Amino acid sequence: MKLEKLKPRESRIAALLLLLAVLVIAYFALLHWWFVAPLKQIDAQMDDLRDTQARFASALAEKPQLQKRLNALGQGQASSNAFLPEDDANAAAAGLMQRVVDVVGAHQQGGSCDVIQKMPVTNPRTDASDPYKKVAVSISLRCEVEPLGAVMYALEQNSPYLFIDDLTIYRNPVAAQKNPNAPMEVQFTLFGYIRQPRQSGDTGASS
Repeated sequence: MKLEKLKPRESRIAALLLLLAVLVIAYFALLHWWFVAPLKQIDAQMDDLRDTQARFASALAEKPQLQKRLNALGQGQASSNAFLPEDDANAAAAGLMQRVVDVVGAHQQGGSCDVIQKMPVTNPRTDASDPYKKVAVSISLRCEVEPLGAVMYALEQNSPYLFIDDLTIYRNPVAAQKNPNAPMEVQFTLFGYIRQPRQSGDTGASS
């Protein structure tokens, strides 16, 4: 069977179609999977992190109300369960760190959550309005979104009164390249108060 020679117009159309196909293949082979797709993935992860940060920022906005409740405690309420149960700052810090471990261990539904680092904060920053001695610890977690929300809620909404400050949430870019659903890195300061009144000269270290 003899093939008919293409007309000049048909040849141009065929050449254009062939060029288009080559360009599409080159785009996906050289650009899309190596550059465009990872950038879109990073952009989606940033949107997720911004949403998560906004939710926790909203929860932290309730902190001043809890602070007012604490400042309203009178001397006759010194036995209130709003305070940390320990009388010594070192023991209270150890109790706070153990409380975080217990709360994280109790909220593993919907994903993983692990305590990566915990340490006491020496001379935590205090406000002039704080009538009692502050005890603070620095906490680092590696959590997925659902258990992280449950952990934060459990820490702040139960007694004794605990407060979360200096909250930072991000996703490790190296881990995210390997796994788009990698857990988030979370760092924050957790603090509460012991019954011991704050000394007039105990201003704490500024940070």
